[in-house]
Amino acid sequence: MTSEAPAPTPIRAHPLAVAARIVMLALVAVLVLLTTQQLEQLWWVALLIVAGLPAVIAPRHPVLAPLGRFAEVIVVGIGASQVAEHTASNALGQGIGAAALLPYLSVPLTVTALRRRSRESAALLATATVALVVGGTISSTGGDPLIAKPGYLVVAAQWLILASLGTLAASTLQRIMQQREKAGRPQPYAEATRLLTQLRSVARQLPGATLDPGGISEHLVEELRGVARADRAAVLSASGGGRLVVLAQAGVDRVDWETSLDADSAIAEAWASQQPYTASRSQARSHRRGDVSALVVPLVAGLRTVGLVIIEADVSGAYPPVVVQQVTALTGPAALRLEAALLFDEVRSLATNEERQRLAREIHDGVAQELVMVGYGIDNALATLPDDAKETAEELRTLRGEVTRVITELRLSLFELRSEVDRQGGLAAAISEYARTVGASGGLRVHVTLDESTARLPAATEAELLRIAQEAITNARKHAGATNLWVSCSIDPPYAQIEVSDDGQGIADQRPDGRYGLAIMAERAERIRGRLEISPRSPSGTTVAVVVGTPPRRGSVRDSVTASEGE
Repeated sequence: MTSEAPAPTPIRAHPLAVAARIVMLALVAVLVLLTTQQLEQLWWVALLIVAGLPAVIAPRHPVLAPLGRFAEVIVVGIGASQVAEHTASNALGQGIGAAALLPYLSVPLTVTALRRRSRESAALLATATVALVVGGTISSTGGDPLIAKPGYLVVAAQWLILASLGTLAASTLQRIMQQREKAGRPQPYAEATRLLTQLRSVARQLPGATLDPGGISEHLVEELRGVARADRAAVLSASGGGRLVVLAQAGVDRVDWETSLDADSAIAEAWASQQPYTASRSQARSHRRGDVSALVVPLVAGLRTVGLVIIEADVSGAYPPVVVQQVTALTGPAALRLEAALLFDEVRSLATNEERQRLAREIHDGVAQELVMVGYGIDNALATLPDDAKETAEELRTLRGEVTRVITELRLSLFELRSEVDRQGGLAAAISEYARTVGASGGLRVHVTLDESTARLPAATEAELLRIAQEAITNARKHAGATNLWVSCSIDPPYAQIEVSDDGQGIADQRPDGRYGLAIMAERAERIRGRLEISPRSPSGTTVAVVVGTPPRRGSVRDSVTASEGE
């Protein structure tokens, strides 16, 4: 089935250009009549109309449009001398009457200037000069050629200079308009490259060469405790879905802070108003009743609220205006630092996720498909073997089993690459799903224990913890030779502990690539300011744990769920 290509839409002249041409034709017609008082001299105006038709019918034609403009210039040059020769008054008969037709020179020259045709503009000016000289030579007044009359020379030179200046002005205006249009046009990759380059330079110049939201938040908490009493303090930031995440906190007891922006609290008020807010009740759901002073200060960078600082004291009136002023003097600069760190984390997370998805697509569409075809080829070879080739058949079956194993490993790798923390389900749910899926494919009995607060960790921290847990679970399945797998998640932001244990042969006897996985886990833990702990499990096996922050005090209020399942 074939389809005809649509006919190209003809490019028409801009209505304003046509209108300007008509106005100029009318102007020169009036000037010619006033100068010569002879209707037959309007013949030159008629010739200009004919010469200008290509500019109206095919303004962008590579041949017709330039020829039309050159024809207009020639008609103006010759016609100007003829109009000057037939000037009604002898006083004007010295050649000044040529000024009646010469203003039309601006039309073709302006068109070429606006279209950035500098060479054509120069050629048109040269053609106009030649036409005026030729016209002045063949025309005469009182026996002398018109070219010898001072009036004619002055008028011709005047309009040639004016046309040149107009062409230069139009060309400059067009260039400025194009530069502004180019500057206003979105160039996402160029702009992204510029900003990322600046971010890299700034990151290298920062103290400690880091853009870590947790570290910046902990430093801010310590500074605040130096200027105001703070029995409890925390820094929170937005995580999406109308909730906040705890980046850092300090105090004798761990606190279950109010993290909802929809609640009737000083936290929600300060976030919405971008102004410090004091209250006489605690902003923690787990706090016991008693005298409390609370101060909530929004961290505002420009027009955007990037987080909140909460400090509380178990006394009344702990935060008078002078203390509030001291606190806000610290939170102002910290807001910009925290915004830079959060944006850097977001950019890094987006780039990492995109790369993981790209690798998953390439593996699925490349190596995985080729291995499947190899498996089919082995199956075909087995089907066509003669009955007496038993040894060859056994080797092919062994090879087919190895190919099947590799394909299974690839599928698990694809599952790992595509696994992400759902902002609705949470980190514990993502780890649990991965452990059950991998355990089922490896023939492991999986025991999962989850103890997760309703508060959330920062997205970057959750992503790194998921990858650490995935690597630990994969090592246990591939290298440990285990029968059982225990996965424990305890999350109470900003604290988290993920523990993966197996009853296999122990880490000392694992293969070298398993140790490479341990090095990767240690790097990930260090990136989120956590620590990786590896220890033998009694009576056999290995325990791998990653811990972020300090453990909560017993009895803190949390919504927890515990599940133990064997597969």
